[in-house]
Amino acid sequence: MDEHDVLAERFEANRTHLRAVAYRMLGSQAEADDAVQEAWIRLSRTDAAEVDNLGGWLTTVVGRVCLDMLRSRRTRREESLETHVVEPVVAAADTVDPEHEAVQADSVGLALLVVLDALAPAERLAFVLHDLFAVPFEEIAPIVGRTPAAARQLASRARRRVQGAGPNPEADVSRQREVVEAFLAASRGGDFEALLAVLDPDVVVRADAAAVRMGGNAVVRGAHEVAGSFLGRAQAVRPALVDGSVGGLAIVDGTPRIVLRFTIVDGRILAIDVVADPDGMAELDLVALED
Repeated sequence: MDEHDVLAERFEANRTHLRAVAYRMLGSQAEADDAVQEAWIRLSRTDAAEVDNLGGWLTTVVGRVCLDMLRSRRTRREESLETHVVEPVVAAADTVDPEHEAVQADSVGLALLVVLDALAPAERLAFVLHDLFAVPFEEIAPIVGRTPAAARQLASRARRRVQGAGPNPEADVSRQREVVEAFLAASRGGDFEALLAVLDPDVVVRADAAAVRMGGNAVVRGAHEVAGSFLGRAQAVRPALVDGSVGGLAIVDGTPRIVLRFTIVDGRILAIDVVADPDGMAELDLVALED
């Protein structure tokens, strides 16, 4: 096997992930395939020996390609009043494609893709790469031509819009508080079944770099895994309003240490964002709630 074949094999090992990133960015299977193909062309013109982290390098390249495509699409839409239609992932009934099934299983719902399509290109890229694929803001910043702090703000704005326009988000603050308090009580009490009762089966937890350094995982998916990760924890976390929605806040010696942001849909927790970075917490409107 020559050097080109080895490089192609390494690229193919990343293809499914790259297609998932591109589809979430673009909402189009055809455009996602075009973006991945462009990444291969750029890789084939690069000295791969100088690339320390091929997966990260390819994700960055696909991000740049998708950003250019989104900006071009936005310009065309403004010029022609064209409306972009988000494509669902659909396979022929008689086709069994493991790669396609992996992309479909990892893709976001059509409703969320429609919401993402309304975001500015840089906001969409920052949100998708950070919140959905746990790419650090330090790596996102050069893609969008911003500082890491500015990239964080892009993702934060996008997150607020996504959470506000997602599928049936729980808007009732009193109901939010019931769910959050049930979660925190079950976490502190080590009640695994009670945790499962308030978690959506597809729940995802995303932690920022500061929270990871404190011992957390960057991303945890699935109700059983998330329940296990919170079992016996959250001892110092109390309910709080986080940007107007009920979340969790741990204050130590008068200083906020950890914020938990919850996305609650139909009475169950669909997502938890763990924020421990002081700059990230400074961007949030935090109001502790009395027990």
